[in-house]
Amino acid sequence: MSESQHHGARLDFAGEMSYGDYLHLDAVLNAQHPLSPDHNEMLFIVQHQTSELWMKLMRHELGAAIRALAADELAPTFKMLARVSRIMEQLVHAWDVLATMTPPEYSAIRPYLKSSSGFQSWQYRCIEFMLGNKQAAMLKPHAHRPDLLAQVEAAWRAPSLYDEALRLLARRGLPVPDSHTTRDWTQPYPASEAVEAAWLQVYRDPTTHWDLYQLGEEFADLEDAFRLWRFRHLTTVSRIIGEKPGTGGTSGVGYLRRMLDVVLFPEIWRLRTSL
Repeated sequence: MSESQHHGARLDFAGEMSYGDYLHLDAVLNAQHPLSPDHNEMLFIVQHQTSELWMKLMRHELGAAIRALAADELAPTFKMLARVSRIMEQLVHAWDVLATMTPPEYSAIRPYLKSSSGFQSWQYRCIEFMLGNKQAAMLKPHAHRPDLLAQVEAAWRAPSLYDEALRLLARRGLPVPDSHTTRDWTQPYPASEAVEAAWLQVYRDPTTHWDLYQLGEEFADLEDAFRLWRFRHLTTVSRIIGEKPGTGGTSGVGYLRRMLDVVLFPEIWRLRTSL
């Protein structure tokens, strides 16, 4: 076959970096090691590994967004948060693939999982902490890995995305109380009528506060996508294991259902009633 039939594409990569070299595909594609003889375990492994890759990108984007907010750089923040919302859409649709696993198929591989569970994902815990859902007890599942615990604890101790947003509002002269700009960042976020009043000033005069108004709507998009991700997790688990306890010791569907009640940016939602 002549070179012209390949449209000029390079075919010889001896001594040069190829696509597989750049992406380290040997390591990625050889990281799947089913423990059971069941055909369907490969789906379970790939589903969770790809989700962890998307979460790695989410952590990358959220960390940069938090730093950008702290530096009063809203334009890049908007791009990063929009990207995080799109990543969550990918994670939502990933549940559609796992939902093709039937209860008997999952039952065949479940004994091989032992106590391993997505509940133990340190990246997911970092994401929750970066989004403001701070719970000190959630550090414990990572205590056996000091290297990972250090990263989770750093996210727990740092201001969340929303904390940095409220500090930004205060720097812009909006009446955010000191209790919400200098608080203990390791504590769960306490909803505040004063914070809601500050956001209401933004939403009642979006022309004057256009970038802050846009930031508030990015938060609404982000939490909307996060809720869908959690909900789709719940429905997929319910479809596959019913009301059985999770492998990690949680109540399974009951635990996931309670997580749907967690609100990350409460004033962004509450202010809509007052407008």
